[in-house]
Amino acid sequence: MSLTITIVGSVDRQLEEILRAPTTRIKAMPVAELLALAQPAAAQPDAVILDLRESNSLPPTLITLKRQHPTTGVIIVAARMDPGLMLEAMRAGVTEWVADPISAAELNAAVTRVTSTRTSSVQGQIFAFIGAKGGVGTTTIAVNVATALAQAKNDETTLLMDFHLSYGDAAVFMGAEPRFSVADAMENTHRLDESFFQSLVVQTKSKVHLLASAERAASGADLRRISTLLQFAMSHYRFTLLDVPRSEAAALDALEGVATILIVANQELATVRNAGRMAAALRQRYGKERVRVIVSRFDKQAEIGTEDVARVVGSPVSFSVPSDYRAALQALNKGRPLALDKESKLAAAFQGIACELAGVRPQPVAETAKSGGGLLGLITGRR
Repeated sequence: MSLTITIVGSVDRQLEEILRAPTTRIKAMPVAELLALAQPAAAQPDAVILDLRESNSLPPTLITLKRQHPTTGVIIVAARMDPGLMLEAMRAGVTEWVADPISAAELNAAVTRVTSTRTSSVQGQIFAFIGAKGGVGTTTIAVNVATALAQAKNDETTLLMDFHLSYGDAAVFMGAEPRFSVADAMENTHRLDESFFQSLVVQTKSKVHLLASAERAASGADLRRISTLLQFAMSHYRFTLLDVPRSEAAALDALEGVATILIVANQELATVRNAGRMAAALRQRYGKERVRVIVSRFDKQAEIGTEDVARVVGSPVSFSVPSDYRAALQALNKGRPLALDKESKLAAAFQGIACELAGVRPQPVAETAKSGGGLLGLITGRR
């Protein structure tokens, strides 16, 4: 595997000699050229080594580099272990520091650490769930589809992000007690690397990694920070699910890289009308093939049927989730996602949505969940 390494500010060739290898391409540049490397469109090396042995301060452009390219690994080589300067570097997003005397083993190990996340990254899929109105069950669906995806893939490559910057409920639904939140991630996008991000997420019992909402008032996020966070998630997780409040304008504007946008509605007139307006706006911006509709708490006896919903939103209803208030309430109180109850109607519906989104074959469900004329549509997720 070949590597490209840029050495910045070095006054001798010692670092080049240590790092020289048949599969490594090395480029040296003065500190003054670091600004060019920090430009948004600049191609990034696998690692940047910043030589500060002749300096007592960080160049201001380092912060710019990490803000524009948070996944670019940076290693600082310094004359000594300076606690103040090290803290400043950590705040800028630098995770590696090597001090004189320079050891080849130590420097190469640092390069390996900062390049491992770039070389092992995946191009995952993002699915955004947006409620047409408050209280329609968007968080319930996002939590349970994430759980079903994690169970179907039998690994920990599924991330759920609660984009309610303050006081969201995804952590309660998953029985998690997070120390950090999506607000912390937004405030530190310049520091994003795998190690830092893993310190923010909670690994839940259902195998889903959760980036929770904050338990404090948080200022609104901006488009650039959300886009940076989503790009990072896409490169580190096979599946990322977003619980997006319809009032968060920046989040709604940052869905360009999202594979599927799912509008959650129910069979209430006001909600259906809102779903129609939202679907039209999102299709115009992101394309009609990427916008789909879920009817939650589906009641086949309701006055407004799925055909009526489809007529208002301008497309067929993709998925329906049955109504079971008692089961949903019990699951919430226990902090255990409904999708883990393999034999329930709700679990079957969530599994159907997850498997279609991920393009995987559904697992067999219990016979009791298959019986009944109208239930097949719920199991497959279609009506």
